[in-house]
Amino acid sequence: MILNGVSGISRLLGSEEVPPVHERHETGRSPFLLACDHYGRLIPRRLGDLGLPESELTRHIAWDVGIAGVAETLSNHLDAHLVAQRYSRLVIDCNRPPGAASSIPLISEATTIPGNEGIAREAAEARRAQIFEPYHRRINEVIDERLRNGLPTLLVSLHSFTPVYAGIARPWHIGTLYHRDTKLPPLLLKHLRAEADLVVGDNEPYAVSDATDYTIPVHGEARGLMNSGIEIRQDLIADQAGQQQWAERLARVFGEIEAVLRKERLI
Repeated sequence: MILNGVSGISRLLGSEEVPPVHERHETGRSPFLLACDHYGRLIPRRLGDLGLPESELTRHIAWDVGIAGVAETLSNHLDAHLVAQRYSRLVIDCNRPPGAASSIPLISEATTIPGNEGIAREAAEARRAQIFEPYHRRINEVIDERLRNGLPTLLVSLHSFTPVYAGIARPWHIGTLYHRDTKLPPLLLKHLRAEADLVVGDNEPYAVSDATDYTIPVHGEARGLMNSGIEIRQDLIADQAGQQQWAERLARVFGEIEAVLRKERLI
């Protein structure tokens, strides 16, 4: 069988299932291109519940809690193109290099994922070909089109993080994540730290690297785009009101940054 040009891969997603890629404001004029790797927590029907109870499938191990609402509302406020991925990171993590141990995790935090134990190579390849690749192919296509049309493009990858990890409280409300870009992350830090009520992490609670991340290194750094990841603490965006408030705050901050970059003729 040939699927997506790859021989020997069985179909994972049935024709009745939701496509992996979700988009908003495809013709948006904002210079910010929003990516959301852990937007959704869907699981293909053929995989059942991966051997997990529903209580585990609503936790952070399955998706980035609250970030979908922030991403949607921020996209609306900015008129920014959003490209998001609807399937659970437990099926395949779309912000991990394929082949990495954390790409299809056997254990996430302290939870064993029975449905990921002993999967055949063909089954793993089906997850990559039908979920991971369409998402990243679409981001590439969007960037190509924007560059052809002469649109300035700043890649922002949106995530959320748990208030407590391994028993240790995390004090940050929001963090910027970056590696090689020296333009956008310092501006983000400066403008976020100007918000008097925020504790802002500098490469906290995570830092970007080629070994642990995919979206920023591949679509941001390798393409020469200004880029940054953003992590928001989940208890702050657990409900619609929090998501709305954070989207409005980020829209204002991004507007200030865009004004600076345009004034300095960097975009």
